[in-house]
Formats: sequence, structure tokens, C-alpha cells
Amino acid sequence: MSDPYRSPISPGRSWYEDSVGPRPRHPRLDGSRTVDVVVVGGGFTGLSAAAHLARAGISVALLEAHRLGDGASGRNGGQMGTGHRLWPVELEKHIGLERSRTLFDVAEEAKAHLLAFSRENDIEIDYRPGQLSLAHKKGYVEEYRKAAQVVAERYGYAHARFMERGEAAERLGSSVYFGGISDTGTGHIHPLKLLLGTARVAAEAGAALHEETPVLSLERRGGRIEARTPFGTVTAARALIATNAHGGTLNARTAAHVLPIRSFIAATEPLAEPERVIPGGESVDDSRFVVRYFRKSADNRLLFGGREAYSSASSAIEPQIRRQIEATWPHLKGVPISHAWGGSVAVTMTRMPYVAEVEPGITTLAGWSGHGVMLSNFCGRLYAERVAGGPDRLEPLAALRIPAFPGGRRLRTPLLFLAMTWFSLRDRF
Repeated sequence: MSDPYRSPISPGRSWYEDSVGPRPRHPRLDGSRTVDVVVVGGGFTGLSAAAHLARAGISVALLEAHRLGDGASGRNGGQMGTGHRLWPVELEKHIGLERSRTLFDVAEEAKAHLLAFSRENDIEIDYRPGQLSLAHKKGYVEEYRKAAQVVAERYGYAHARFMERGEAAERLGSSVYFGGISDTGTGHIHPLKLLLGTARVAAEAGAALHEETPVLSLERRGGRIEARTPFGTVTAARALIATNAHGGTLNARTAAHVLPIRSFIAATEPLAEPERVIPGGESVDDSRFVVRYFRKSADNRLLFGGREAYSSASSAIEPQIRRQIEATWPHLKGVPISHAWGGSVAVTMTRMPYVAEVEPGITTLAGWSGHGVMLSNFCGRLYAERVAGGPDRLEPLAALRIPAFPGGRRLRTPLLFLAMTWFSLRDRF
């Protein structure tokens, strides 16, 4: 008999999953219990929070509807990036230089935390340094030049510099871009290895991790918070919603501010001539609204993401990603593709994270908009610090004004589909 609580949430088996072997299993919740904090969602955010809460002596139970790593945290592009989805020069226009600098510093600390946490806990994440951000239209080149200048002069970031078209072509192994930024202060990782390592740390610290345990409702009752599941209820003083794109209607305020979009990746077989594709081993992203992002794995596969969808329907992944690979590197025409997969990531209206106490004692951390690898892990730690009575270092993110998506519950997704389709058309024409 099939088990409804083990149904997959994402299409396609990822190369990440096949490269790590069998994942450790964690038991379903079996009966009701009381803890200090209940965490809903077993991705980067929830596991990081659980690990740091448990290490601080705070009892915590984490509830994951499927398997740890089934969501975007175990299936994403693996790029760390620098800063936030909005460049500092863009953020300054909305919140001013001082607050923009503060948020940049948060992101830099997030980067340092991820690498230090992995090193200190013996988590092999296949880290490789370097990132190239490239302009796919000539008209964007001056924006990239200015962005590199601003981040150096006003933010003290010495690792990013502008590249002319010739250098970009040499570093990419393709001449289809018009220039961009080389960033030696960041890099890319194997995300599922990080997630499984963080889960190990959390479990060893005493956090109760429960897979295949969907939360049916999360409500305040009599001054406490109850997370009701098919197998029992977890009662806690505080709750963290760390579901990102998979929150559904669990919390109405969260659902209004955070919406899922589908993203897709393909992995080739190990390349026959890996030196002809990104010879320096950097990760790459480009200027399209529907961003193309790609990198080589430790065994010289090309991992290429570049297709998004804004509804639940999706056509075959491999043919569309293959066309994008071959348009970038014509010599890879017909390259064997071993895996093609997808999943849901979460965006906000401003493309900045949504950090909010959505009800008394209930906090949401979500909407990473493509920068979740480092930000979600770090914000999980900052949430634990807040609960433990430390300084509230989430405050700069919580102070951001993130508007709700228009249209109400019934029209949000159709309106998002129309808007995203329009912007994706601008990438082409």
C-alpha cells in the first residue's frame, strides 16, 4: 500500500541525492509532546535553528512533511553569492546607505558562518571559490561596472571587480555574454551535503527531528502554540515557520507575503573536456530576470539551471535546459544528461527575505529569492540567538517593508504568473 506521507514534492531525482548515497532516516512523530520551540520545516532554515537551539539547551522538535532534503535546500544550485538578491546600489535607493551597509554586513557574516560551521563540524560541502555574474545584454554592462565600483568604494568589499567582454569569454569558455563581475570572495557548495551535515549536528545536540510528519494546523491555544499532525500534537512556547515555498495555507500572513515558483536544473555526465567550460571552476549567474545559473561539480559535471515556471504544471525539463546549454557552449551539442530535476523556491514582492512575527510567538523566516544557501542557514542561527535571549540580530531584516502579493488568496498565483511571464519575455526581446 502506498504511503501518502512519503509522496515526493519535487519532480526528478537529483544528482545531489545520487551522489551522497542513502540518507539517514528520522522517525515520524509518535504521540504528543511539549517542547520549548517547535520548528515546522526541515530545510536549511529549520535545521540550522534546531541545531543552535539544541546547543543552547533549548528543547526543540522539528517537523518535516517529507524527507529532509526533499525541498529546495537539498536540490538548489548551490551558489552562495554575495549580499542579497538586490544589489547594494539598488537597496540604497529604498533604505539608504547606512541600512544597506548593515544588510550587506549581515550577508557577509552569513557567508563566513556557513564556511566556519561546516569546517568546525566536519561537514564536507565540496566548497569551490569564485563566482561570475554576467550581462546577457550589452545595455546592462554599465550597471555591472557601477555595481562593482560601488561595492568596493562604499562597502569595503575588495573581492569583486568588473570584467570586460574578452575576459568574461575566457573565464566562461563562451562569448555569448558582454562582460560582468568576477567575485573571488564567495563560491559554491554541494547543498545536500550541507543539509545532511546540519541535520547530524542538530540530532547530536539533542533536537528531535521528525520526518514524514506534516503539520495540519499551527494555532495558539491558552497561551501556548499547538502544531497538530496526524500522529500527535507538539505544544510549545514558540514556533518557527521554516517551510519557505512549502507553507501552503498553514499561516495566512506568511502565504500572503511568500509565493513559490518552480525552478529546474540538469546535470550532464562528466565533461570530456572540462577545461573548455568555466576553466576556473567558478559558479555563474546572469542578468536575466529568469536567471540562468550554472557551475561544475567536483567530478566535472555541468550543473545548469535556467528555467522557471509559475504554475503547478511543468513540461519536460531536459529539452529546455539542453537548449540553453547548447546556446552557451555549441560544442556541448548532444552532451549526455544524467539527471534533470526541479522544485519550488520562494520569492517575495521585493526579492528580499520575509522575517516577521506573524502571530505572537510564531515567527516566519522565508522568501530567500535565490540567496537561501547562506542567508537561510545564518538566519536560523540568529533566530536561535533571539530565543536564547541574545541580541536580536534579525532586526535589520525584520525592519524591511515587504508588501503582500496583490490579488488575495485566489488571485495571487494567477497574477504572479502573468507578471513573471511578462518579465521573462523581456529577457528574450
